[in-house]
Amino acid sequence: MTEISDPRHYDLEALRARVRTERGGEVDDSIPQLANADPDLCGVALCLPDGTVRASADSRVAFSVQSAVKPFLFALALLDTDGEALERVGIEPTGESFDAIKLESGTGRPPNPMVNAGALLTASLVDGSDAEARSHRIARGLAAFAGRELEVDEDVAHNEHLLGDRNHALAHLMRAEGTLTPSADDAVAVYARACATLVDAETLAVMGATLALGGVNPRTGERTVPARVARDVVSVMATCGVYDGSGRWMRAVGIPAKSSVSGAIVLAVPGRLGAAVISPPLDAQGTSVRGHLMSEALSEELGVHSFAVGSVRPTP
Repeated sequence: MTEISDPRHYDLEALRARVRTERGGEVDDSIPQLANADPDLCGVALCLPDGTVRASADSRVAFSVQSAVKPFLFALALLDTDGEALERVGIEPTGESFDAIKLESGTGRPPNPMVNAGALLTASLVDGSDAEARSHRIARGLAAFAGRELEVDEDVAHNEHLLGDRNHALAHLMRAEGTLTPSADDAVAVYARACATLVDAETLAVMGATLALGGVNPRTGERTVPARVARDVVSVMATCGVYDGSGRWMRAVGIPAKSSVSGAIVLAVPGRLGAAVISPPLDAQGTSVRGHLMSEALSEELGVHSFAVGSVRPTP
């Protein structure tokens, strides 16, 4: 049996050093800011239930959260609609890419909240009378998950909105199906701004921990969402969070997670810890290559794979 490490003393720098030599993957080039990301950026952070954050080098380098925002948009939509969002968006994995032009047959719903169609819809379901108000609501909600105020990269938001042709297509399709209420342009603008929120690995680990700990931020002690909402979000992360790689991810890593084209991955180990990794080069499914390796090592060496039997797991 592999000896299980204590997360309070786990050597994150050694983990980072082990994976930095990996040269696989390609940096996303959908917008200039992503294309210009440093391919050598590589960081990892853990947030424990007592609020302690442990992190490697590069863990405080800011990046746009991109699709790693999707679990938090889903949580806010569930909160603000008193659970009605579960009737408006599916929760089944698709086996297709994150931006596939596809809705559920017969319902016109997005297949799940972790693909772009679903995130466009959940961002439109948060409280707010117009796009600006919904963006403010999302900003407040993300700040609560993070335990601090977060900034938005306005250039990223502009380019996500301007160049997001497939998101516009999805929004128009949902409008045609009667699924989406705001205008397509407003829906894309709100989602683009959410994706442009700036975080770092340490902040994202705190956000993951807030979900993992039933909706209570371990740094501030404040409840951000009810425990039921956190449970529902983490459940869907487990089945859909890594798109058409979710099955392989759960076999190898076994931790609910959400990937992103910025190279970030947010992880939530229920009841135990949150984690985040950042490294821009991506595999064919849009998941950080080094991030996947670091996540798999964390799962094995901390003994936190959801389906492992017989591991002795130390209490943080």
